[in-house]
Amino acid sequence: MSESISLNQENLQRLPHEIARPTYDRAPLKAGIVHVGVGGFHRSHEAFYTDQLLENADVSDWGICGVGLREADRKMAAILENQDYLYTLIMKHPDGEVENRVIGSLIDFVMGCDNPEMVIRKMASPETRIVSLTITEGGYNVAPGTGEFDFSNPDAQHDLEHPLQPILVFGYLTAALRQRRDQGLPAFTILSCDNIQHNGSLTQKMVLDFARRQDPDLASWIENEVGFPNAMVDRITPVTTDADIRYLEHELGFKDEWPVTCEPYCQWVIEDKFSNGRPSWENVGAQFVPDVTPYEKMKLRLLNAGHSVLGIPGAIVGYETIAECAADKLFAAYLRKFMDLEATPVLDDVAGIDLDAYKDTLLERFGNPNVRDNVSRICLASSSKLPVFLIPTITENLQQGGNIQCSAFLLATWCLYSDKRVDQNGKPLVIMDDLKDELHQAAQGTCNDKLSFLKLKPVFGELAQNDRFATEYVSMVDQVYENPDVSLLMRKLLADDQ
Repeated sequence: MSESISLNQENLQRLPHEIARPTYDRAPLKAGIVHVGVGGFHRSHEAFYTDQLLENADVSDWGICGVGLREADRKMAAILENQDYLYTLIMKHPDGEVENRVIGSLIDFVMGCDNPEMVIRKMASPETRIVSLTITEGGYNVAPGTGEFDFSNPDAQHDLEHPLQPILVFGYLTAALRQRRDQGLPAFTILSCDNIQHNGSLTQKMVLDFARRQDPDLASWIENEVGFPNAMVDRITPVTTDADIRYLEHELGFKDEWPVTCEPYCQWVIEDKFSNGRPSWENVGAQFVPDVTPYEKMKLRLLNAGHSVLGIPGAIVGYETIAECAADKLFAAYLRKFMDLEATPVLDDVAGIDLDAYKDTLLERFGNPNVRDNVSRICLASSSKLPVFLIPTITENLQQGGNIQCSAFLLATWCLYSDKRVDQNGKPLVIMDDLKDELHQAAQGTCNDKLSFLKLKPVFGELAQNDRFATEYVSMVDQVYENPDVSLLMRKLLADDQ
């Protein structure tokens, strides 16, 4: 076997002809976007859209400079630098077709933990017009239970006292915006690409909370000048595996040290509230709307909740991937019942979306056997996911007299999952959750108090106080604990379908 080709700018034309690659000239690109948190999702989503735009339009001012703020970002920074910031996007279709494209929209990467002032200067540069974020839910520094900025965080205290040596992203943003204001430059837009409802509004609140404590005058300027568009993002992007790297090297003859795998489906709905211009992403499939709320709600309560509806019972059965869950006709029917009878009735009107077709697409996407989205990944941090994805659906159905059976069954299985911590075959479950000990303790109390798990208020709020839901939940708990054969109980639940 001949030696594999290393992925870099010089070798682009040596790659196999079936590999799509940038045909635009990357040399003159300027970083109009600075992105904090370069992981798999950013590279399969925003960077993908931007690459498509650069490929199809004569623009040079919308390249992306990546930023890493933590030591954990160093490996990504080193690999991208070594590859001239190129990487391969591997799109896996349900029918087995694989599309490979080298993405060229990333053009630089800087590490904040090495040189915070360099990151601040990059954000403050006149050519930077958008600072985008994928920092995960935990990166927004929200105080548990209050929704306010967590000033008790030692990193936040440090940033207040050392404005030019920040640790948190909010310290970087305020320092850069202060420089722009002082230099008479227009503010950049701050664009969250995280899977959080009203992500722009949350980002705005956290930035302003921090800025008001540090510099009230700057906070007023930010409030008046900076755009914080809400956005709904969607593309299933599993963690890259060694098998993905080997596939490129053994099957196609080139070495990419950190490619990204994803499904072909991609969606991005953005509020058109930018403060200093924006790319024409709508020309490559993004949708700009006045209000993203209905789209967010649809996605969170169908796709994200749907993942948990499959994943938690699937973990107990012993399935390893979401595709295995969706391939089980019983699981697919249970998910569809949940979506049709519980989630859909409490959604808002979503302009331009056929909900039945959207749900059909979700079932197809979840069942893609070539996208190995692990059940363990779906189940991680369920204590922070379900209060956003599922509990509001339950609450609204209780208010409207709607269906709650599927949701009650899911929470009963989650109780069993948290209590026993093994699947039906006795194999230990991989549980990654900040509240896993609290969940375990509450679930263990079920033998003495059937509502013990549901009384964990940081997760379930006041659900245990609702007589109708409590009655349904206790009935499901009795059945789950009496016979923890999830498939059998799911079949009984579906037999009760009207």
